[in-house]
Amino acid sequence: DLQICQHRAPTCCTKKMEESYQAAVRRERTQSIQALNFELKYMIVGHITAFQEAFESLLRFAENRTSSLFETAYRPMAKEAAEPVKELFTDISLYILGAETTVESAVLRFFDSLFPLVYSRLINPGITDLSEDYTECLRLTRQDINPFGHYSKNMVTELSKSLWASRMLSQALSLGIEVINTTEHAALTKECSRALVKMQYCPHCQGLTLIRPCVGYCLNVMRGCLASVSELDAQWREFISTLEYLTNEMAASHELEIALSGIWSSINEAILHAQLNGPQLSATVDKVCGQPKQQEGNLSSANIVPVKEVTETQTFVMAHSSLNNKRREFINYMKRSRTFYASIAERLCDGDLVMRDSSTCWNGEDVV
Repeated sequence: DLQICQHRAPTCCTKKMEESYQAAVRRERTQSIQALNFELKYMIVGHITAFQEAFESLLRFAENRTSSLFETAYRPMAKEAAEPVKELFTDISLYILGAETTVESAVLRFFDSLFPLVYSRLINPGITDLSEDYTECLRLTRQDINPFGHYSKNMVTELSKSLWASRMLSQALSLGIEVINTTEHAALTKECSRALVKMQYCPHCQGLTLIRPCVGYCLNVMRGCLASVSELDAQWREFISTLEYLTNEMAASHELEIALSGIWSSINEAILHAQLNGPQLSATVDKVCGQPKQQEGNLSSANIVPVKEVTETQTFVMAHSSLNNKRREFINYMKRSRTFYASIAERLCDGDLVMRDSSTCWNGEDVV
């Protein structure tokens, strides 16, 4: 009653043993594909982690620089500005990791929150009553009167260009892991599991436990079994090319590191612009939002403190070169995996599975 290992000679197999063999080849095939995938997956997961760590380090550095700008130059509003600054960098981090948000909305939300503080602490420091309604009016007015000039738009442009490639790379790496995980659990067809049993276990039914399959026979069976997986070859090559393009984009003129480290400078320029145009802004705001309560003697001649470039470059340079080295190592490794799906049958037929240096092997029907 054998279905797969039918042979003229006497056999020690039963139908139940054939079923056990089918379960065994399914398990073995999953394990051998997982073993092949392990190094590639380990490399991608490792790079995702390294990339995120280096990025978080740059982000913390940029956030600290921005916070210290308020502490040193704009102390009257430093405490209240802490929350908008934190929100801005959280939004940037979420954007990189693929959240449904945009750089533009993050930056403009920050400047919406910043304007009431700049207006009431720097332009008109005598304001005592900053009600919720008045604050909201200032936030909404910011969009119309553009107190920060072109600096807010420039910040959006610079960050969008540099963060786009990082976001895409982050999503592409996650997609790579998803593809590898899916191929590990690709179901074997009934025909395939029968062919694998015939190749690996039918010799056992004749008592030939040391005979292994011929190389050509193994390749034919594996290619048939993995036809759907090897169809990924063209798309995988395209995927590697895309990764290469994205890593080059990240290292191009609009670098992530430079854009992040320049955020504090853009914010400083924007605040200075608003202060220099204080009288015109006050006149417009008074018309739109009304006049708030003020202390006697308006203190609107608040000190304008231009901030010189902060010279904490060492941390930045180290994070910068670390990220560049990681990119280079990673893309060189990934280029070597271009043929990963095209050569999967050859690699599964390598090693102990087949007879390589022997004149005797199993061809599916007999020992040859």
